[in-house]
Amino acid sequence: MINKSLITTSLLLINSTLFAQTVQVPKSEVASIFKAANFKKIKHGWAGNCNRGEIIIYKDLNGDGLKDAVIQDSSSICYGNTGVGYYIVSQQKDGKWKEIFSDSGVPTFLKTKGKDGWPDIENGGPGFCFAVYRWNGKEYVVNRYEYQGKACEL
Repeated sequence: MINKSLITTSLLLINSTLFAQTVQVPKSEVASIFKAANFKKIKHGWAGNCNRGEIIIYKDLNGDGLKDAVIQDSSSICYGNTGVGYYIVSQQKDGKWKEIFSDSGVPTFLKTKGKDGWPDIENGGPGFCFAVYRWNGKEYVVNRYEYQGKACEL
């Protein structure tokens, strides 16, 4: 029998990895982005809580004219069956970077939005019903549960 959640997670991880290779981040911003998520500089990159981090998204996510970044950290020891965690950092008006959210899972930014234009985040991974987080102006909190765009219950 084919494990659909494993296939879905594998495809999400492959897509995230492929996307990570194409992200262009100005060298002047890299250290500030990683430091905002508490990553430490190591010989061959930046170390998070579990592994070496990669910036997989670098763009304005909420339409405020400032860049945001998503860092991916991978490890089944730290993140269980999902195998990945992510950190969202946002550039502030003063140019500094600030972590606004982190979780284990594979983030998918949805068209629906919370306060200040922040997109809802479907927190994917193994399974068939995922938490969707919404920004309330201070933090991302669980707003609903969905699977393939349809409401579900845990």
